[in-house]
Amino acid sequence: MTPAGRTTAEGPLDPEGFLATLEEMLSDIPEGERRLIAIAGAPASGKTTLAAEAERHLNATAPGSAAVLPMDGFHYDDQVLVPRGWRARKGAPHTFDVGGLAAMLARLKRNDEPAVAVPRFDRTLEIARAGAALIDRSVRLVLVEGNYLLLDEAPWDALAPAFDLTVMIRAEEAALAERLRRRWVDHGLDAAGIAAKLDDNDLPNARLVYAKSRAADLEVLS
Repeated sequence: MTPAGRTTAEGPLDPEGFLATLEEMLSDIPEGERRLIAIAGAPASGKTTLAAEAERHLNATAPGSAAVLPMDGFHYDDQVLVPRGWRARKGAPHTFDVGGLAAMLARLKRNDEPAVAVPRFDRTLEIARAGAALIDRSVRLVLVEGNYLLLDEAPWDALAPAFDLTVMIRAEEAALAERLRRRWVDHGLDAAGIAAKLDDNDLPNARLVYAKSRAADLEVLS
């Protein structure tokens, strides 16, 4: 049972229902405590957009109460990926610093620092920027968003104890493929490059997320 009393057995939520769940959860957090929420989903499922909307929504009601931590800030740099032959699979599970993410979640969970500096991934440069944002002690809900947060395989499964609520964003593969295609068009790729991105990396990663993630407390339809 989730803090808001909703389970996946009762069916998936729409985004509005999810925001209402977070409002209820936030109101139940004792002063000075913090909760971490995992928002997982396939590439282009809408998890980043939903997390950002949740952050805006909660902070409009209770300023400084919510912040987003994107998993993408823990991408290995191309200086790590290229020598290992992993550059073409950037975004696959093995191309992230899972240990670094786990250590960051532990710091945020303790909430014993005035602020914690967190990384952000810069898509225009394809690089993670260290210390690109601060999460202050006042933040009571940290919305951690990323593809593999619920992956039931090592080393990702070691993240499970960090989360107080888990959410899976569901989307049909056809919708994912179209969104991903538009994304790569915007990045200037030609038809062959887009096909390679989708068929060799993005869609296999999406299938892995939905096939190998453990059950979430909540599901949201995108």
